[in-house]
Amino acid sequence: MLRLVKLELQKLLLNRASVVLIFISFVLPFTVLILSSIKINFFGFFTLELGELGIFNFPIIWHITTYFAAFFKLFFAIVVVSMIGNEYSNKTIKQNLIDGLSKKEFILSKFYTIVLFSVLATVLIAVASFFIGLYYSSYNEASIIFRETEFLLAYFIKLVGFFSLCLFFGMLLKRSAFALAFLFVLYIFEWIAFWIILRATSSEIAWKVKNFFPLESMQNLIKQPFQRLIMTKYPENIDMAYDYAVYWYELVIVLGWTAIFVFLSYRLLKQRDL
Repeated sequence: MLRLVKLELQKLLLNRASVVLIFISFVLPFTVLILSSIKINFFGFFTLELGELGIFNFPIIWHITTYFAAFFKLFFAIVVVSMIGNEYSNKTIKQNLIDGLSKKEFILSKFYTIVLFSVLATVLIAVASFFIGLYYSSYNEASIIFRETEFLLAYFIKLVGFFSLCLFFGMLLKRSAFALAFLFVLYIFEWIAFWIILRATSSEIAWKVKNFFPLESMQNLIKQPFQRLIMTKYPENIDMAYDYAVYWYELVIVLGWTAIFVFLSYRLLKQRDL
């Protein structure tokens, strides 16, 4: 495994564009640190400091930081599809296979790199959230600090699943731009399929089916925290209550899609004449 990861990292680090995108994908999530220190002065009447609103308290901070950090995954997604596009455009995929790398090892090298970067991104978000929480949170009990850290696991699996989807599109289309465009096409297709199922059945069944779709299932791992933030300020407003928990079956659905995307990527490479 280490040999395959080292091989892939060598390719990425020799590509200036990939290095820049990797750097951005790791740095941008840390904008949450900047947000935590922002003070907004309303014409001298009062100053609003985001960190003092309670949004960086434990345990809600795990939910908030992972939700917003997930928006920056597109930058590394560009790296993933570029890994495949460059292999075909530079003919390195054929050279690697000639040099003794099997097709299975070729796909695994991409997948292991995806897992590595997902781990690093998760660790960085965990460390940032921990220290921001220690600074702003009024709670210091370990039972509260480490409550809801399952959002970190959901964040990691969400990254791996999304990047595996990008890997599959990259293998399918061989071009970075087309692969990224297909993410939007898949998003539209999921809504069209939802609309067709809705017309044929009921709203409840349609939403249950939609929750099994790739992009929808990844989105469901970390649900929006806005209602939860309002609930913390206005707990008497029961109309705002909703289920924001991370469930094991939601993780399993995304892991299932991840396995399917990696397997299909391998099948495409195995059947394709290089």
